[in-house]
Amino acid sequence: MNSQTYNQVVLELAIAGLADLTASAQTKKAQRTPAQESHFLCNWMVESLKEKRFSKLVADDLTAWIRLARSQGAGAELKHLLERIVYQYQAIEKTEPALGIGLNAMLEELKQAQWLVFTDTDITAKLKLDGDGQSSLVIDAKEFSQHIKDDQLIKPINLYVRADEQQLTRIALSHGLLLSQSNKKTSLIKHHKTYRIYPHNQQPALCQLLA
Repeated sequence: MNSQTYNQVVLELAIAGLADLTASAQTKKAQRTPAQESHFLCNWMVESLKEKRFSKLVADDLTAWIRLARSQGAGAELKHLLERIVYQYQAIEKTEPALGIGLNAMLEELKQAQWLVFTDTDITAKLKLDGDGQSSLVIDAKEFSQHIKDDQLIKPINLYVRADEQQLTRIALSHGLLLSQSNKKTSLIKHHKTYRIYPHNQQPALCQLLA
C-alpha cells in the first residue's frame, strides 16, 4: 500500500530530476545551455511518466510540465521549477512549527506591515472590503476559531487575500506555511484571491511557489 503524501512524492521527483540532470552533465563534461537542460528534463519527465517511476499523485504535474516544455522550450525553466520545489518543500520539512502558531505569527507580521487583517467576521456570502489599495487578508471567524486546536491546524483554512502574491508566499513560508495556488473564482471577498492552508502542510497539489 502506497502511503506517500503528495509533498513527499513531489520533493522526491524534484530531487531525482536535478540529480539526473547533474549526472548527465558530468558524463558529457560540458556546460549545458538552458535549452539543453530543458530538453533533457522534458525527456526525463516523459520517461518517468511512461515508466510510472513516481506515484500517480504527480502524474498530472508531469503531464503539464511536459506540455509546457514542448510549447516553450527553455522558457519553461524546468530546472528552476524543480529547484524551487526542493527549496520550499525542504524548508517546511526543517522548520515546520505548530501551524496554528505559525498562522498567528504571520497575521501579526502582516498587521505590523500595515495590512488589513480580519479574523472576526462570519463569511457566508460574497462581501466587499474597501481597503483603499491596502494589502488585506480575511479569514472566516468560524474557521479561525474552530479549525485550530492546541495551536495545531486540524482542518483547512481559507485565506482571502488581496496583495502581492510573492510577498505573501515568502512571508507564509518564513512561518512554516505552504499556501495552495490561488483561486479567484472561489473567493468570497470581492477583488481577493483564495489560498488554502492544510493541516501538517499536506497540500493535495503543488503549492504556490516562490519565483
